[in-house]
Amino acid sequence: MDNALVLSAGGMWAAWEVGAWSVLCERFHPDLIVGASAGAWNGWVLASGSTPEQLAREWLDPCRAGLMQFGPHRAGLLKGEPLMETARELFARYRPRMPFALTMVELPSLRSHIVREHEITWRHLAAAGAIPFGFPPVKIDGRYYVDGGLRAGLPLWAAESLGARRALAFNVLNTPLFRMLHRLLRGKRAGAGLGVTRLEPSRRLGSLRDAVVWNASNIERWIELGRSDASSITM
Repeated sequence: MDNALVLSAGGMWAAWEVGAWSVLCERFHPDLIVGASAGAWNGWVLASGSTPEQLAREWLDPCRAGLMQFGPHRAGLLKGEPLMETARELFARYRPRMPFALTMVELPSLRSHIVREHEITWRHLAAAGAIPFGFPPVKIDGRYYVDGGLRAGLPLWAAESLGARRALAFNVLNTPLFRMLHRLLRGKRAGAGLGVTRLEPSRRLGSLRDAVVWNASNIERWIELGRSDASSITM
């Protein structure tokens, strides 16, 4: 398995990935798609054969405004029901037609897991999007899991583990804060054997609030910035 498309976590910021992929999809042909958190949901839709335009429509659907609703609980601040409902919807509407994997983190051990397309249920999709200290952890087979971005916002390590030798990586978590958290949590990294072409936003996407609150104007702006940033990449 040579080429992997690797999509980072990032909440609403991950709309930028849609614009970047709309430019590069004709120049890079992945054998595998790997994603963390919102990048996992992007990857799930793209691996089903959907076009970037179809994925953009998902992001611009006003129904997505209800995904992150304030509702404090013992593990965080966001209600779990909208996450579960969205995961069920995505699982019902899309199924991978090519190799796909998502990452999630087991609690309390903080062990990272890779889950492949044939193993994924709607609960795995929910766990992949369960932002730590936001959504409640998701129970699967008696164990609890959260967003794989907790240990690696950009899951290059997973692509390498699955046999990829080259990766086109979209990373929206490129601020100093997220780089520091990755170091503090001893985030998982790929080895030197994986060749990586990394693309990141050329401008700051917004505040942390912007990353968790759906706003159509922001989504459109981020998608357009992704297109612009990707136009400068030579593959």
